[in-house]
Amino acid sequence: QVQLVESGGGLAQPGGSLRLSCAASGFTFGNYYMGWFRQAPGKERQLFAAIIWSGGSTHYADAVKGRFTISRDNDKNTLYLQMNSLKPEDTALYYCAKARTSRTYSATIDLVAHYDYWGQGTQATVSS
Repeated sequence: QVQLVESGGGLAQPGGSLRLSCAASGFTFGNYYMGWFRQAPGKERQLFAAIIWSGGSTHYADAVKGRFTISRDNDKNTLYLQMNSLKPEDTALYYCAKARTSRTYSATIDLVAHYDYWGQGTQATVSS
C-alpha cells in the first residue's frame, strides 16, 4: 500500500535549477525519515540527501552540499528537493525513499538496507 511518486524531473542547463517532489501515501509520513537517492547510467544507486521525520535536521553528500536542499511538508505528505547550480554530473534517475523504522535515525543513513520503499524515479538531465 505504500506509494512514493516522484515528479519534477526534466532537462536543465548547467547552472540551472530543478525542483523535485515526492508524493507519499500508505503510511504515516511524519513518522519516518526520508531520503533522496540517485543513479547514473552504469553506476550504483547512492543516497545524497536525507531528512528526519520532523524536518529541520538534514544530511547531504559532499557532492551536492550547498547546491541541493531537501525539505518536507508533513501536512501534505510530500518530500521536496530543490536542485540549484546544476552540473552535468548531476544527470541521473532520482528516487525518493522511506526509512524502514518509525521515528528512529541511524548514523549509516546512506545504506540502502535502511530503506524499504522507493518510488519509480524521475529523470533529471543536465546538458547544454
